[in-house]
Amino acid sequence: MKKGSFRRSLFKLHSWLGLVTGIFLILLGLSGSVLVFRTELDNLFNRDLLHISTSENRLPDQALKRCYDNIINRYPNLDGIAWVNPDAEPGDAYNFRLYFNDARLLTYDLALISFNPYTGAILREGPSSQFTLSFIEWLFQFHFSFQLGVPGAALTAIFGITMLLSLLTGAIVYRKMLWKVLTFRVKINRKNWRTVSSDLHRMVGVWSLLLNAVIFFTGFWMNLFAFKAKTWQNEIVATKPNTPISIQPDQMYRQALSAMPDLEPTYVYLPTQPERKFEVRGYTKGQLKVWGSGNSVRIDQYTGELVEIDRLGEKPLGDRIQATFFPLHVGNFGGVAIKILYVIVGLAPGLLAVTGFLLWWRRVRGSHALASSK
Repeated sequence: MKKGSFRRSLFKLHSWLGLVTGIFLILLGLSGSVLVFRTELDNLFNRDLLHISTSENRLPDQALKRCYDNIINRYPNLDGIAWVNPDAEPGDAYNFRLYFNDARLLTYDLALISFNPYTGAILREGPSSQFTLSFIEWLFQFHFSFQLGVPGAALTAIFGITMLLSLLTGAIVYRKMLWKVLTFRVKINRKNWRTVSSDLHRMVGVWSLLLNAVIFFTGFWMNLFAFKAKTWQNEIVATKPNTPISIQPDQMYRQALSAMPDLEPTYVYLPTQPERKFEVRGYTKGQLKVWGSGNSVRIDQYTGELVEIDRLGEKPLGDRIQATFFPLHVGNFGGVAIKILYVIVGLAPGLLAVTGFLLWWRRVRGSHALASSK
Protein backbone atom coordinates (compact mmCIF):
# COMPACT_ATOMS: atom_id res chain seq x y z
CA MET A 1 0.00 0.00 0.00
CA LYS A 2 1.37 3.41 -0.97
CA LYS A 3 2.17 5.94 1.75
CA GLY A 4 -0.57 8.36 0.65
CA SER A 5 -3.16 5.61 0.44
CA PHE A 6 -2.20 4.30 3.89
CA ARG A 7 -2.53 7.79 5.38
CA ARG A 8 -5.97 8.27 3.78
CA SER A 9 -7.09 4.90 5.17
CA LEU A 10 -5.91 5.87 8.64
CA PHE A 11 -7.69 9.21 8.34
CA LYS A 12 -10.95 7.48 7.38
CA LEU A 13 -10.58 5.05 10.30
CA HIS A 14 -9.87 7.95 12.64
CA SER A 15 -12.94 9.81 11.38
CA TRP A 16 -15.32 6.88 11.62
CA LEU A 17 -14.13 5.88 15.09
CA GLY A 18 -14.94 9.39 16.26
CA LEU A 19 -18.29 9.55 14.50
CA VAL A 20 -19.55 6.17 15.70
CA THR A 21 -18.55 6.65 19.33
CA GLY A 22 -18.76 10.44 19.57
CA ILE A 23 -21.92 10.78 21.65
CA PHE A 24 -20.75 8.13 24.10
CA LEU A 25 -17.35 9.78 24.45
CA ILE A 26 -19.08 13.06 25.24
CA LEU A 27 -21.12 11.34 27.96
CA LEU A 28 -18.10 9.52 29.41
CA GLY A 29 -15.96 12.65 29.33
CA LEU A 30 -18.56 14.89 30.96
CA SER A 31 -19.47 12.39 33.66
CA GLY A 32 -15.81 11.64 34.35
CA SER A 33 -15.00 15.33 34.74
CA VAL A 34 -17.77 15.74 37.31
CA LEU A 35 -16.70 12.61 39.18
CA VAL A 36 -13.17 13.90 39.69
CA PHE A 37 -14.68 15.92 42.57
CA ARG A 38 -17.14 13.18 43.41
CA THR A 39 -16.66 13.16 47.20
CA GLU A 40 -16.51 16.94 47.47
CA LEU A 41 -19.67 17.40 45.38
CA ASP A 42 -21.60 14.74 47.27
CA ASN A 43 -20.72 16.43 50.56
CA LEU A 44 -21.62 19.84 49.13
CA PHE A 45 -25.00 18.85 47.71
CA ASN A 46 -25.92 16.84 50.82
CA ARG A 47 -24.21 19.02 53.41
CA ASP A 48 -27.24 19.39 55.68
CA LEU A 49 -28.12 15.71 55.38
CA LEU A 50 -24.68 14.18 55.95
CA HIS A 51 -23.29 16.54 58.58
CA ILE A 52 -24.14 15.51 62.12
CA SER A 53 -24.25 17.95 65.00
CA THR A 54 -22.55 16.32 67.96
CA SER A 55 -20.70 17.36 71.06
CA GLU A 56 -18.59 14.20 70.86
CA ASN A 57 -14.97 14.55 69.77
CA ARG A 58 -14.55 10.90 68.84
CA LEU A 59 -16.46 8.29 66.91
CA PRO A 60 -18.66 5.79 68.81
CA ASP A 61 -17.17 2.37 69.69
CA GLN A 62 -19.93 0.11 68.32
CA ALA A 63 -21.02 2.14 65.31
CA LEU A 64 -19.98 -0.47 62.73
CA LYS A 65 -21.89 -3.22 64.50
CA ARG A 66 -25.00 -1.05 64.74
CA CYS A 67 -24.85 -0.20 61.03
CA TYR A 68 -24.01 -3.74 59.93
CA ASP A 69 -26.87 -5.30 61.91
CA ASN A 70 -29.30 -2.73 60.55
CA ILE A 71 -28.23 -3.38 56.96
CA ILE A 72 -28.41 -7.19 57.04
CA ASN A 73 -31.84 -7.01 58.67
CA ARG A 74 -33.10 -4.72 55.92
CA TYR A 75 -31.36 -6.62 53.10
CA PRO A 76 -31.38 -10.39 53.78
CA ASN A 77 -29.59 -11.33 50.52
CA LEU A 78 -26.41 -9.32 49.97
CA ASP A 79 -23.16 -10.08 48.20
CA GLY A 80 -21.35 -7.79 50.63
CA ILE A 81 -21.14 -4.40 52.33
CA ALA A 82 -18.39 -1.78 52.10
CA TRP A 83 -17.78 1.11 54.46
CA VAL A 84 -16.51 3.66 51.96
CA ASN A 85 -15.51 6.52 54.26
CA PRO A 86 -13.58 5.07 57.21
CA ASP A 87 -11.74 8.40 57.34
CA ALA A 88 -14.98 10.03 58.52
CA GLU A 89 -14.70 12.85 61.02
CA PRO A 90 -16.79 12.83 64.23
CA GLY A 91 -19.40 15.05 62.54
CA ASP A 92 -19.69 12.96 59.36
CA ALA A 93 -22.23 10.31 58.40
CA TYR A 94 -21.07 6.75 57.71
CA ASN A 95 -21.54 5.80 54.06
CA PHE A 96 -21.92 2.15 53.07
CA ARG A 97 -22.02 0.66 49.58
CA LEU A 98 -24.27 -2.38 49.25
CA TYR A 99 -23.57 -5.12 46.73
CA PHE A 100 -26.75 -6.98 45.90
CA ASN A 101 -28.13 -8.99 42.99
CA ASP A 102 -31.62 -8.71 41.56
CA ALA A 103 -30.86 -11.52 39.06
CA ARG A 104 -31.36 -9.17 36.12
CA LEU A 105 -28.59 -8.69 33.58
CA LEU A 106 -29.36 -5.09 32.61
CA THR A 107 -29.13 -3.59 36.08
CA TYR A 108 -25.92 -2.96 37.96
CA ASP A 109 -26.56 -3.95 41.55
CA LEU A 110 -25.17 -1.24 43.80
CA ALA A 111 -26.88 0.76 46.51
CA LEU A 112 -25.82 3.34 49.07
CA ILE A 113 -26.97 3.81 52.63
CA SER A 114 -25.80 6.48 55.08
CA PHE A 115 -26.13 6.38 58.87
CA ASN A 116 -25.82 8.66 61.82
CA PRO A 117 -23.14 6.60 63.62
CA TYR A 118 -24.25 7.79 67.06
CA THR A 119 -27.94 6.95 66.81
CA GLY A 120 -28.07 4.45 63.94
CA ALA A 121 -30.62 6.61 62.14
CA ILE A 122 -30.71 6.16 58.35
CA LEU A 123 -30.01 9.45 56.61
CA ARG A 124 -30.40 8.27 53.00
CA GLU A 125 -30.91 4.93 51.31
CA GLY A 126 -31.46 3.56 47.84
CA PRO A 127 -30.05 1.95 44.70
CA SER A 128 -27.43 3.80 42.66
CA SER A 129 -29.76 3.64 39.66
CA GLN A 130 -32.03 6.32 41.16
CA PHE A 131 -31.58 10.09 41.16
CA THR A 132 -33.41 10.38 44.47
CA LEU A 133 -30.51 8.82 46.37
CA SER A 134 -27.79 11.10 45.03
CA PHE A 135 -27.14 12.47 41.56
CA ILE A 136 -23.39 11.93 42.08
CA GLU A 137 -23.95 8.28 43.01
CA TRP A 138 -26.20 7.80 39.96
CA LEU A 139 -23.57 9.43 37.76
CA PHE A 140 -20.85 7.16 39.19
CA GLN A 141 -22.76 4.05 38.16
CA PHE A 142 -23.66 5.60 34.79
CA HIS A 143 -20.01 6.39 34.08
CA PHE A 144 -18.85 2.78 34.11
CA SER A 145 -22.02 0.99 32.97
CA PHE A 146 -24.38 3.52 31.27
CA GLN A 147 -26.89 2.17 33.84
CA LEU A 148 -27.13 -0.98 31.67
CA GLY A 149 -25.63 -3.55 34.01
CA VAL A 150 -22.79 -5.84 32.94
CA PRO A 151 -23.50 -5.32 29.21
CA GLY A 152 -23.13 -1.59 29.80
CA ALA A 153 -19.82 -2.13 31.61
CA ALA A 154 -18.58 -4.13 28.61
CA LEU A 155 -19.76 -1.35 26.32
CA THR A 156 -17.79 1.32 28.18
CA ALA A 157 -14.69 -0.89 27.98
CA ILE A 158 -15.16 -1.20 24.22
CA PHE A 159 -15.44 2.57 23.91
CA GLY A 160 -12.21 2.84 25.88
CA ILE A 161 -10.47 0.79 23.20
CA THR A 162 -12.10 2.72 20.32
CA MET A 163 -10.92 5.97 21.90
CA LEU A 164 -7.39 4.60 22.18
CA LEU A 165 -7.50 3.62 18.50
CA SER A 166 -8.83 7.06 17.64
CA LEU A 167 -6.00 8.70 19.59
CA LEU A 168 -3.40 6.46 17.94
CA THR A 169 -4.65 7.01 14.40
CA GLY A 170 -4.99 10.73 15.07
CA ALA A 171 -1.40 10.90 16.36
CA ILE A 172 -0.17 9.19 13.19
CA VAL A 173 -2.27 11.29 10.82
CA TYR A 174 -1.29 14.56 12.50
CA ARG A 175 2.24 13.47 13.50
CA LYS A 176 3.83 16.45 11.72
CA MET A 177 1.74 18.78 13.86
CA LEU A 178 2.66 17.25 17.24
CA TRP A 179 5.86 19.18 17.87
CA LYS A 180 4.48 22.38 16.37
CA VAL A 181 1.50 22.31 18.73
CA LEU A 182 3.64 21.45 21.76
CA THR A 183 6.01 24.33 20.99
CA PHE A 184 3.11 26.79 20.55
CA ARG A 185 3.82 27.33 16.87
CA VAL A 186 0.22 26.62 15.90
CA LYS A 187 -2.46 29.22 16.58
CA ILE A 188 -6.18 29.12 16.03
CA ASN A 189 -7.13 30.60 12.68
CA ARG A 190 -10.37 32.52 13.30
CA LYS A 191 -11.15 33.00 9.64
CA ASN A 192 -14.35 30.91 9.84
CA TRP A 193 -15.87 28.03 11.78
CA ARG A 194 -14.08 25.49 9.58
CA THR A 195 -10.59 26.76 10.38
CA VAL A 196 -11.48 27.18 14.06
CA SER A 197 -12.76 23.60 14.23
CA SER A 198 -9.72 22.22 12.44
CA ASP A 199 -7.17 24.01 14.63
CA LEU A 200 -9.05 23.28 17.85
CA HIS A 201 -9.29 19.59 16.93
CA ARG A 202 -5.54 19.34 16.41
CA MET A 203 -4.51 21.38 19.43
CA VAL A 204 -6.89 19.74 21.89
CA GLY A 205 -6.02 16.30 20.53
CA VAL A 206 -2.28 16.85 20.93
CA TRP A 207 -2.35 18.44 24.37
CA SER A 208 -4.72 15.82 25.81
CA LEU A 209 -3.19 12.87 23.96
CA LEU A 210 -1.07 11.28 26.68
CA LEU A 211 -3.41 11.75 29.65
CA ASN A 212 -6.47 10.71 27.64
CA ALA A 213 -4.63 7.57 26.54
CA VAL A 214 -3.93 6.77 30.20
CA ILE A 215 -7.52 7.49 31.27
CA PHE A 216 -9.15 5.41 28.55
CA PHE A 217 -6.75 2.50 28.85
CA THR A 218 -7.17 2.28 32.62
CA GLY A 219 -10.94 2.55 32.24
CA PHE A 220 -10.89 -0.31 29.75
CA TRP A 221 -8.70 -2.40 32.04
CA MET A 222 -10.86 -1.90 35.12
CA ASN A 223 -13.95 -3.03 33.18
CA LEU A 224 -12.37 -6.23 31.86
CA PHE A 225 -14.46 -8.14 34.41
CA ALA A 226 -17.45 -7.52 32.12
CA PHE A 227 -15.93 -9.82 29.47
CA LYS A 228 -15.76 -12.84 31.77
CA ALA A 229 -18.45 -15.48 31.27
CA LYS A 230 -18.60 -16.07 35.04
CA THR A 231 -19.55 -12.42 35.62
CA TRP A 232 -22.53 -12.72 33.28
CA GLN A 233 -23.58 -16.06 34.81
CA ASN A 234 -23.44 -14.70 38.37
CA GLU A 235 -25.62 -11.73 37.42
CA ILE A 236 -28.63 -13.93 36.73
CA VAL A 237 -28.28 -16.07 39.87
CA ALA A 238 -29.94 -14.71 42.99
CA THR A 239 -27.67 -14.11 45.98
CA LYS A 240 -27.84 -16.59 48.85
CA PRO A 241 -29.22 -15.49 52.22
CA ASN A 242 -26.78 -13.59 54.42
CA THR A 243 -24.46 -15.48 56.73
CA PRO A 244 -23.80 -12.84 59.41
CA ILE A 245 -20.33 -12.38 60.86
CA SER A 246 -19.60 -13.74 64.35
CA ILE A 247 -16.94 -11.29 65.48
CA GLN A 248 -17.94 -7.69 66.05
CA PRO A 249 -16.81 -5.57 63.08
CA ASP A 250 -15.55 -2.76 65.33
CA GLN A 251 -13.28 -5.27 67.07
CA MET A 252 -11.93 -6.59 63.74
CA TYR A 253 -11.39 -3.05 62.50
CA ARG A 254 -9.25 -2.20 65.52
CA GLN A 255 -7.43 -5.52 65.14
CA ALA A 256 -6.61 -4.74 61.50
CA LEU A 257 -5.22 -1.31 62.38
CA SER A 258 -3.16 -2.88 65.15
CA ALA A 259 -1.79 -5.49 62.74
CA MET A 260 -0.72 -2.74 60.28
CA PRO A 261 -0.18 0.41 62.37
CA ASP A 262 0.88 2.52 59.38
CA LEU A 263 -2.31 1.79 57.43
CA GLU A 264 -4.54 4.75 56.55
CA PRO A 265 -7.91 3.09 55.74
CA THR A 266 -9.94 4.07 52.68
CA TYR A 267 -12.25 1.02 52.38
CA VAL A 268 -13.59 -1.59 54.79
CA TYR A 269 -15.29 -4.72 53.43
CA LEU A 270 -17.91 -6.29 55.67
CA PRO A 271 -18.77 -9.77 54.35
CA THR A 272 -22.26 -11.23 54.25
CA GLN A 273 -21.26 -14.47 52.50
CA PRO A 274 -18.92 -17.07 54.08
CA GLU A 275 -16.46 -17.27 51.17
CA ARG A 276 -15.33 -13.65 51.66
CA LYS A 277 -13.27 -12.21 54.53
CA PHE A 278 -13.40 -9.03 56.56
CA GLU A 279 -10.90 -6.65 54.94
CA VAL A 280 -9.46 -3.20 55.53
CA ARG A 281 -7.68 -1.50 52.62
CA GLY A 282 -5.81 1.75 52.33
CA TYR A 283 -2.59 3.67 51.92
CA THR A 284 0.42 3.42 54.17
CA LYS A 285 1.70 6.55 55.87
CA GLY A 286 4.00 8.53 53.61
CA GLN A 287 3.07 6.49 50.52
CA LEU A 288 2.58 8.26 47.20
CA LYS A 289 -1.13 7.96 46.47
CA VAL A 290 -0.49 7.32 42.78
CA TRP A 291 0.48 3.77 43.83
CA GLY A 292 -3.09 3.15 44.96
CA SER A 293 -4.65 1.83 48.15
CA GLY A 294 -3.45 -1.72 47.61
CA ASN A 295 -2.38 -2.44 51.20
CA SER A 296 -4.80 -4.62 53.13
CA VAL A 297 -5.44 -6.70 56.22
CA ARG A 298 -7.84 -9.65 56.09
CA ILE A 299 -9.47 -11.28 59.11
CA ASP A 300 -11.70 -14.35 59.42
CA GLN A 301 -15.08 -12.97 60.47
CA TYR A 302 -16.08 -16.17 62.30
CA THR A 303 -12.93 -16.87 64.32
CA GLY A 304 -11.22 -13.47 64.51
CA GLU A 305 -8.03 -15.05 63.15
CA LEU A 306 -5.67 -12.80 61.19
CA VAL A 307 -5.68 -14.30 57.69
CA GLU A 308 -3.29 -12.07 55.75
CA ILE A 309 -1.37 -8.82 55.80
CA ASP A 310 -0.80 -7.63 52.24
CA ARG A 311 1.61 -4.78 51.61
CA LEU A 312 1.70 -3.17 48.19
CA GLY A 313 5.49 -2.78 48.26
CA GLU A 314 5.89 -6.56 48.62
CA LYS A 315 3.70 -7.46 45.67
CA PRO A 316 5.02 -8.44 42.21
CA LEU A 317 5.78 -5.57 39.84
CA GLY A 318 2.76 -6.35 37.64
CA ASP A 319 0.40 -6.07 40.62
CA ARG A 320 1.98 -2.79 41.71
CA ILE A 321 1.57 -1.34 38.23
CA GLN A 322 -2.08 -2.40 38.12
CA ALA A 323 -2.59 -0.77 41.52
CA THR A 324 -1.86 2.60 39.88
CA PHE A 325 -4.66 2.21 37.34
CA PHE A 326 -7.49 3.44 39.57
CA PRO A 327 -5.75 6.61 40.85
CA LEU A 328 -4.46 7.35 37.34
CA HIS A 329 -8.01 6.99 36.01
CA VAL A 330 -9.76 9.19 38.57
CA GLY A 331 -7.00 11.67 39.42
CA ASN A 332 -7.20 11.25 43.21
CA PHE A 333 -3.43 11.02 43.71
CA GLY A 334 -2.73 14.75 43.92
CA GLY A 335 -4.18 17.98 45.13
CA VAL A 336 -6.69 20.36 43.62
CA ALA A 337 -4.38 21.24 40.71
CA ILE A 338 -4.25 17.61 39.54
CA LYS A 339 -8.02 17.30 39.84
CA ILE A 340 -8.60 20.46 37.81
CA LEU A 341 -6.26 19.09 35.14
CA TYR A 342 -8.33 15.90 35.03
CA VAL A 343 -11.54 17.91 34.72
CA ILE A 344 -10.15 19.83 31.75
CA VAL A 345 -8.75 16.73 30.04
CA GLY A 346 -12.01 14.91 30.71
CA LEU A 347 -13.81 17.51 28.61
CA ALA A 348 -11.42 16.97 25.70
CA PRO A 349 -13.14 13.86 24.22
CA GLY A 350 -16.39 15.80 23.93
CA LEU A 351 -14.70 18.74 22.25
CA LEU A 352 -12.82 16.39 19.91
CA ALA A 353 -16.08 14.64 19.02
CA VAL A 354 -17.82 17.95 18.24
CA THR A 355 -14.96 19.45 16.21
CA GLY A 356 -14.40 16.12 14.47
CA PHE A 357 -18.06 15.99 13.46
CA LEU A 358 -17.88 19.54 12.11
CA LEU A 359 -14.81 18.64 10.03
CA TRP A 360 -16.56 15.53 8.71
CA TRP A 361 -19.69 17.53 7.89
CA ARG A 362 -17.59 20.08 6.00
CA ARG A 363 -16.08 17.30 3.86
CA VAL A 364 -19.50 15.74 3.21
CA ARG A 365 -21.01 19.07 2.16
CA GLY A 366 -17.96 19.77 0.00
CA SER A 367 -18.28 16.42 -1.75
CA HIS A 368 -21.99 16.95 -2.40
CA ALA A 369 -21.37 20.45 -3.75
CA LEU A 370 -18.63 19.13 -6.05
CA ALA A 371 -20.86 16.31 -7.30
CA SER A 372 -23.72 18.75 -7.98
CA SER A 373 -21.52 21.05 -10.05
CA LYS A 374 -20.53 18.32 -12.45
